[in-house]
Amino acid sequence: MYTEFMRLKIINISNRNFGAYLCVARNSPRKSNGAIKLYGSIMAGTKRKHRSSDDNARENSVFVLPTFEEQVPNVTVSVGRDASLPCVVDNLGNYKVAWVRADTQTILTIHSKTISRNPRISLAHGSHRHWFLKIKSVDESDRGWYMCQINTDPIRSSLGYLEVKVPPKILPGETGAETAVREGMNATLICKAHGQPEPKISWKREDNTAFMYNGVPVTSIDGESLTIQKVSRLHMGAFLCIASNGVPPMVSQRMVLKVQFPPMVMVPSQLEGVPLGREVILECHVEAYPKAILYWTNGRGDMIISSDRYEIIQIEDMYTIFMRLKIRNITNRDFGTYRCVARNSLGESDGAIKLYEIILPTQPSTTKDFVTAEVTFHEVSKGQDESIEKKSKRKKWKEGKTNPGRNRKENVIDMIYEEDLTTKIEYGWLGNISSDGRKLSLTRGFHVILYASLRLYFQCLL
Repeated sequence: MYTEFMRLKIINISNRNFGAYLCVARNSPRKSNGAIKLYGSIMAGTKRKHRSSDDNARENSVFVLPTFEEQVPNVTVSVGRDASLPCVVDNLGNYKVAWVRADTQTILTIHSKTISRNPRISLAHGSHRHWFLKIKSVDESDRGWYMCQINTDPIRSSLGYLEVKVPPKILPGETGAETAVREGMNATLICKAHGQPEPKISWKREDNTAFMYNGVPVTSIDGESLTIQKVSRLHMGAFLCIASNGVPPMVSQRMVLKVQFPPMVMVPSQLEGVPLGREVILECHVEAYPKAILYWTNGRGDMIISSDRYEIIQIEDMYTIFMRLKIRNITNRDFGTYRCVARNSLGESDGAIKLYEIILPTQPSTTKDFVTAEVTFHEVSKGQDESIEKKSKRKKWKEGKTNPGRNRKENVIDMIYEEDLTTKIEYGWLGNISSDGRKLSLTRGFHVILYASLRLYFQCLL
């Protein structure tokens, strides 16, 4: 089938025939050969003796030299794992196999014995054909060339390379955990990593948001260094340096970019009004880094300290601070101009808020173009509890006009009554009116007396 027998027959052996013969077999892409050494001796000055066939076989002995069935393969393994390098030998015979570290010429094993003092190195073989070099818990120092040797003359050997993959590791670099830069300057973050293969490094924000890089919004940048031109306060925050090389796990390092700038104060409302006795909240927004010293001053220039009447609130968000001043139980002394002041090592800024009084109306307005009243009311006569119910009517009066069917005195009195009644309804002075037209007796009596007094007063005037 796939086996062929090659034979070379030599007749009348002479001294010239002794030596090494090679039988060669070749196909694509491999080539193999075998060596045969033919030797013998001729005794000079003596007669040939009759030899037996066994004697002739011993004199014409044929030896086949060992060969490697295949080259030692290259092996790749991750650091910390176990590695095994195979060496397959045919026709080993009485020869011996050894493993050698090629770059240092260190003998590791000879035949079935382990010579290396490294406890992680051992030898495994099940026959004279397969010889395995075992390395436990491989580390980076094990990377290199390994040689399987046969002690022929000359020595035959086969080389294989052990590649050790190492996950990325970020090295302590030029950039610390925090970097501070003045606003408008250039900011550079540097990150270096070691690993096998060489790690790839990329940068992104910790919260995965986009940032401006050379005038373009980006979410990530590749390279050992991240340089931002004309950095602004919007760049402030945490960045991640991420190293990966295909060998898990990926690693990252957090670096915080701090942008320094003087305080800037913004006032949402520069004018606030409040009635006496109430409370009010004044608010300022401050942006500053380094962190600013914040305080409030009143209209007299005095610094305000938290107390029962004053409450100072500060809410921080990175470089932004929300300042709030709550003033309780407003008095006349509280009105005036308040200032929120922010100061750091780079400068000072403030904002002004004017607090004024809002006067609530104490009596209803009497200027109306039209007055509308629709009520059901009762009059109570002196000494009696009887009531006269009048039907609900809607009357509209325009200022300066009267009912021509009545005299001047009655028109004026009715206009005053209607105006007074409408005002009482609008401000709730009459109280609730029930569905049957009755009110609480106390409220009813009070308003009837009030109306009678007003009517009598205006009758006297007219």
